[in-house]
Amino acid sequence: MANQRPLGSSPPPGSCFYGGDKYCDAGGNAHRGRAKAPKAMRPPTTHIASGPRQVWCWDMTYLPATVVGRWFHLYLILDLYSRKIVGWEVHDNDHSDHAVHLVRRTALAEGIAALTDKPVLHGDNGSTLKATTVLSMLNWLGVKPSYSRPRVSDDNAYAEALFRTAKYRPEFPAKGFADLDAARDWATDFVHWYNVDHRHSGIRYVSPSQRHEGEDHTILEARHALYLHAREKNPARWSGSTRNWSPIGAVTLNPERDCVIKAHLGCNDIQRLAA
Repeated sequence: MANQRPLGSSPPPGSCFYGGDKYCDAGGNAHRGRAKAPKAMRPPTTHIASGPRQVWCWDMTYLPATVVGRWFHLYLILDLYSRKIVGWEVHDNDHSDHAVHLVRRTALAEGIAALTDKPVLHGDNGSTLKATTVLSMLNWLGVKPSYSRPRVSDDNAYAEALFRTAKYRPEFPAKGFADLDAARDWATDFVHWYNVDHRHSGIRYVSPSQRHEGEDHTILEARHALYLHAREKNPARWSGSTRNWSPIGAVTLNPERDCVIKAHLGCNDIQRLAA
């Protein structure tokens, strides 16, 4: 036939023969096979909280029941700056309506309607937290949603660390909770302990409630003065400076670049309270 290539003839100049009568670019630019070209993963979004009610972290974890295969669901919202648990609920099933009710109740309790800048709510990529009803509620409240990268487990590290603290408490039942009321009673006691009684090592051993209310500066200044007084009374016990009791400044979630943090903080660095 007129358009048929003669048997044994070489491919046209600048191309190579591959797979029957198919041709590809001689430079190898055409992608062959079913494998997809690698895609660059987007960097994590950096959120910086220089005060309470600026960045919230939320997540859901499973609480075991005494019946094998049954679970209760603990929904929790954590303030990134103060580490305070600002909202929580326990339910016997996972549903977006529970998340809608929690974020609305938390926003009311924290008074974000009066804030000019609404908080960012960072969570994982779970279907419950990305449901249309949840997004509608966030839009109505003015809260900006943020999500972790797919298949990256440490983009919501503060919430995950809080769940670990909860499940390693001695009050956590090793054999599970008898019913929903028992799970809610435990959660009530844990949240009170964590917010009020717990001295958090990440915020200079003040409670999350004290930092949330802005009381940490006064408390840490008093501790610093006490340490200076103790060193003056017995200088032989001190070989160097006193313990650093300067308040923790801004807190970053998924820090991307140091220059981003420095540009946000400007000249608001806190003086180190150690001598």
